[in-house]
Amino acid sequence: MNDVPLGILTGILISLIFLSAFFSSSETGMLSLNKYRLKHLVKSKNRSAIKVSTLLERPDRLIGLILIGNNFVNILASAIATIIAVRIWGDAGVAIATAALTVIVLIFAEVTPKTLAAIHPEKIAFPAAWILAVLLKIFYPAVFFINMLSNGLLRLVGVNAAQRNHDTLDSEELRTVVNEASGLIPAAHQEMLISILDLEKVSVEDIMIPRNEVVGIDIEDSIEEIIEQICQSRHTRMPVYNGEINKVIGILHARHAAVFLREQAPSKAALLKATVEPYFIPESTSLNTVLLNFQKDHQQMGIVVDEYGDVQGIAALEDVLEEIVGEFTPPTQEEEDEIQPLDDGSFKVDGSAHIRDINKTLEWHLPTDGPKTLNGLIIETLEFIPEHPISLQVDHYLIEIQEIEDKVVKYAKLKLKH
Repeated sequence: MNDVPLGILTGILISLIFLSAFFSSSETGMLSLNKYRLKHLVKSKNRSAIKVSTLLERPDRLIGLILIGNNFVNILASAIATIIAVRIWGDAGVAIATAALTVIVLIFAEVTPKTLAAIHPEKIAFPAAWILAVLLKIFYPAVFFINMLSNGLLRLVGVNAAQRNHDTLDSEELRTVVNEASGLIPAAHQEMLISILDLEKVSVEDIMIPRNEVVGIDIEDSIEEIIEQICQSRHTRMPVYNGEINKVIGILHARHAAVFLREQAPSKAALLKATVEPYFIPESTSLNTVLLNFQKDHQQMGIVVDEYGDVQGIAALEDVLEEIVGEFTPPTQEEEDEIQPLDDGSFKVDGSAHIRDINKTLEWHLPTDGPKTLNGLIIETLEFIPEHPISLQVDHYLIEIQEIEDKVVKYAKLKLKH
């Protein structure tokens, strides 16, 4: 080395620093890749992605190769830098070479290339993968020996280096991914994806039409009353019951009702013949399960029952789908009147309004883990049925009861407490 000209030694030193930068950036780029995008590119037959994926199947070997190359290059660069410095400054050159090379390696071979690779991992990792694949074949014996010793030490502490991490996501982590992708997918699609993830958290009783609002046919009514009710109904499906809603005997579809009405002498027997068997849903069933069961059993409406078999309401396929894609039909006047803004910034809310609907409309966070309606929330909070208008506070929301009818809160005034 003493006979080699300084110019050649300097060129070799610069080349070694570039090689060190290559190994450093390759390591960061490989480990910074978006694993799900990489899987997508592999499925799309991207050759570079396939090469990277193959290398990452055994990260111990990849890291072993990179570290062998990086350490060898850095040590050799240190030796050459020392020779150059000693030739120029004598014995003081050792300290000068150590300080200078430390700064140069940190800036040009570590921090800068690793930062670049972290910002643009694909641009660094994909080209590097082809070079690393060749180097792995050339230096495989050395990599294998180093990995054997390293993996042996890991096994002593109970770690299997050959075991792969499958990078699975739970629903909350997937929700975070969807939220973070707001700039990549339309807002409407993002809301739909979030709503699908929420199906598991929402039960059918959260979206059902409560029993007091169910429009059905009482088979005990006269045939004239039944015909008039069918003609005036705006629903495509109606439960048919015997005396009370708990005694549901069938579901009448609009197209079957049309056939029934075309008969020369419509009768209750013909009406019962036109009905189909009711489909029952336990009230605690999640919407995800309801949707799957609707699909499996080819159903579009179910009767929601509690643990005692009493009818609590009805739920239709449309109600479940609206939780995902939003309302199919414009709200009726009654639905619009449920939540009315007032001049003082508060809202007049119908006591029968669902808490989830209030939260969605006003972007509030009233508790939904208990009662499903505003009336139920008020009674549970008070622990008694109010007889006169009173005020109460639930979390950060002020509730002023305005009207009570038949032991039920008819209207209340709600306001967010700042």
